[in-house]
Amino acid sequence: MWECLLLDGDFMTTPSPNAAPMRVPDTLLIVFAIAVVAWGATYIVPRGAFLGDGEGFTLANFQSAGVAGAPLFGDGDATGLLSFFFDGLVSGDRYGATVGLMAFLLIVGGAFGIVSRTRALERALSGFIAGNDGVSDWSLGVLFVLFSLAGAVFGMGEEAIVFVAVLTPALLRAGYDRLTAVFVAYAATQIGFATSWMNPFSVVVAQGIAEVPTLSGWAFRVLMWGIFTVLGALFVINRSRRVRRADAGKAQGPGQDDDLAAPLKIGHWLIIAAVALGIAWVAWGVAVNQYYFPEISAQFFAIGLVAGFIAVALRLEGMTANDAVAAFREGASGLLPAVLIIGAAKGIVLLLGGDDPASESVLNTALYTMGSATEGLSPAASAVGMFGLQSIINLFIVSGSGQAALTMPIMAPLADLNGLSRQIAVLAFQLGDGLTNLICPASAALMGSLAAARVEWTAWVGVVWRPFLAMLALAVGFIIVSVAVGYS
Repeated sequence: MWECLLLDGDFMTTPSPNAAPMRVPDTLLIVFAIAVVAWGATYIVPRGAFLGDGEGFTLANFQSAGVAGAPLFGDGDATGLLSFFFDGLVSGDRYGATVGLMAFLLIVGGAFGIVSRTRALERALSGFIAGNDGVSDWSLGVLFVLFSLAGAVFGMGEEAIVFVAVLTPALLRAGYDRLTAVFVAYAATQIGFATSWMNPFSVVVAQGIAEVPTLSGWAFRVLMWGIFTVLGALFVINRSRRVRRADAGKAQGPGQDDDLAAPLKIGHWLIIAAVALGIAWVAWGVAVNQYYFPEISAQFFAIGLVAGFIAVALRLEGMTANDAVAAFREGASGLLPAVLIIGAAKGIVLLLGGDDPASESVLNTALYTMGSATEGLSPAASAVGMFGLQSIINLFIVSGSGQAALTMPIMAPLADLNGLSRQIAVLAFQLGDGLTNLICPASAALMGSLAAARVEWTAWVGVVWRPFLAMLALAVGFIIVSVAVGYS
């Protein structure tokens, strides 16, 4: 479906004949290239370990060893260049940051696939628009908050493309421009994604890899999400007042899906209620019973099962049991690229000798080098530097879970060396990973949303760059505050 939106000429501005298409290497290709570089580095960079008599993980107790190149083929004791992918995919256990994490993502993706197939959320949005004749500026603010919440709770990304397509004609009829739909339905989700306290595809993944308790530090993040979201909603409201056209109602956009505009059925309301209760159940399980990957994945699986049962029993969208299973399979397969990246990233760590501070590895030498380079910086400056580095990396590796798998094995122990909590390392990751999605041309979700609204990327950046810079400054402020209060 997304491919149709991206490639259909009716949704895109015709490019210049002389313009070269922008082609960004696939994330998995980038990861494989990193693996080759990492393998070569093992023949140049000496391995090292952090040893000592109870001194802990510090620069002072680092000891360097000799160079020990990784083999081409792996064996029982060492990961090789040609075996790094397999070794990464099979490492860990059900509670670990690789096997357990990958299973978690597949199950959660499948559950959301079933919920998406019921179209309950899409219909709820269309019903909201239909119930507000002549969409008001303040109703746009409400929509912004709802989409930000979806980004924070569900990690909404590519799904925003459909909502942009639904919103655009309605907002055009109300006198707004096409960029308004992108701000409300896409930008809001990315602000929620970046400031989330429970996003299963970024926060949970990063905390798992960093060995931080799942969903810990939620209060600070909820406050951060609220401030970012309110300021974003106020910006959209103020902008919408300025761009509303004098001839509102005369210009008509593309026709809206009349089927989606139909009133919600009882089954749709039941599914929305089931999802809301399910999210509350997840929050309770983590806060009260310290649930982790196995338990949380079971909770999301239950949400998907309930949604599927309601849809099949009440024949919503003509769903059958086979359709529900197909939706689960499609949702899980949508996260397969992220799962492969996580496995490959773990394989790179193993190729470098592993992430145990007390075992000799090239990774430990890299950590020592980075720690020494930042030793003179204050903890706040180090944390802001992490945020900046994550922001740059996200321009090339858009996948949140994939970026976490690649960077957190380095950033988490680097935080230890710089006197920062690993929670702050996760915070720097999620802000850097999420906010740059607003301008990243490699993001399929952004480019698809712009295509659905018939907006060029350059036109979007020409408008969004000011609030984007303001959000970066606000993110830096939160990171500095997190260091000052000892966020953990």
